[in-house]
Amino acid sequence: MLPIWVGKSEAGAISMSLENVTPPRPMTHDFMKAFLDAYNAKVISVVITDLSEHTYFAKIHLMFEDSEYTVDARPSDAIALALRSNAPVFANDSVITKQSSEELEQWLENLKPEDFGKLDS
Repeated sequence: MLPIWVGKSEAGAISMSLENVTPPRPMTHDFMKAFLDAYNAKVISVVITDLSEHTYFAKIHLMFEDSEYTVDARPSDAIALALRSNAPVFANDSVITKQSSEELEQWLENLKPEDFGKLDS
């Protein structure tokens, strides 16, 4: 498990996708998926590539025509797009190694409900 902090809007986008909720108007990640679909591009996978100074980094792997492309992205945006594309999400071994279980356990023990912010109903 990787504790990746995400903004409120990104958390909402991820949650809506997990719950199969379709918003009345497209959200940013829905637009991006529609844009890729319009050009017959496909999200192959998302990879959490690095952890530096408590910040995670990600790459979106895309297939367009006969070529593969890699795009830098915030993990939250990459995950939201992967969910909409039914693409797998991976983490490099080095990222998992950096986030040791001991650090994670300590982080979880100190987590307070207010750390999650207030979600609108």
